[in-house]
Amino acid sequence: MSKRNSPEAKRAARERLQAERERQAKKDKMRRQAIVGVSVVGVLAVAGGIFYAVTKMNEPTGWEAAKDQKLVKPANTTGKGGTGILVGDAGAKKTVDVYEDLRCPACAQYEQGAGKILIKGADEGKYKVKMHLGALIDGNLGGEGSKSAISALGASLNVSKEAYLAYHEKMYSAKFHPEESQDKFADDKYLLEVADSVPALKNNGKFKKAVEEGTYDKWALNMVADFDKGKVKGTPTIRIDGREVQQQQLPAELQKLGVKLTPPK
Repeated sequence: MSKRNSPEAKRAARERLQAERERQAKKDKMRRQAIVGVSVVGVLAVAGGIFYAVTKMNEPTGWEAAKDQKLVKPANTTGKGGTGILVGDAGAKKTVDVYEDLRCPACAQYEQGAGKILIKGADEGKYKVKMHLGALIDGNLGGEGSKSAISALGASLNVSKEAYLAYHEKMYSAKFHPEESQDKFADDKYLLEVADSVPALKNNGKFKKAVEEGTYDKWALNMVADFDKGKVKGTPTIRIDGREVQQQQLPAELQKLGVKLTPPK
């Protein structure tokens, strides 16, 4: 009888077959475990990605985030929150409060005329001017230009009061002031374009960085909150020692305070 067909050979063949089956079963089990493991990791990764995305979606951004920003007060401000912008001698007996919105066309018209005379009187020591900047148009028409312009003005005020006044004047100029419905001041590039017309701000890296990073956004919100405390019905609003003065009456009122009505060049 052939050894190939002997009981021993058959038994050895069966044992080899059984061993091979066991090895194959073990490999299949390991493969299934690996697939399950990868699937679990994939599910966890997807779940983690969804959680991260949802979390990021719910995080405050822009001006909402600015509410929680650390307050950075510009130099050349007064008051606890740095919301005091004072022009003229702080010891002057008379006080003129000016409430403005940077997007306001009536404010632009005022600044291009009587506003210059008002600042002239402050420089001459006739009174001090307190400037209040609000965001009524952002609230009424939507947008962020009023707040963004205030923040940029904060960056200019940190450079110097002279840079602030020059930048403030350029924002309201016929050349740069946008239509009320155009939210151009919300664009940092446009704010920097306007700033390039002010020598102290042009090519000023520190100023540029403050505008682009929103360094004074929290301060701008504080300015808006301070403006709202004035409870003005519209802009511009001018008050002399707390008494509201109509825009058309302002030149005569300033003349009473000894200001010559010729605006500076």
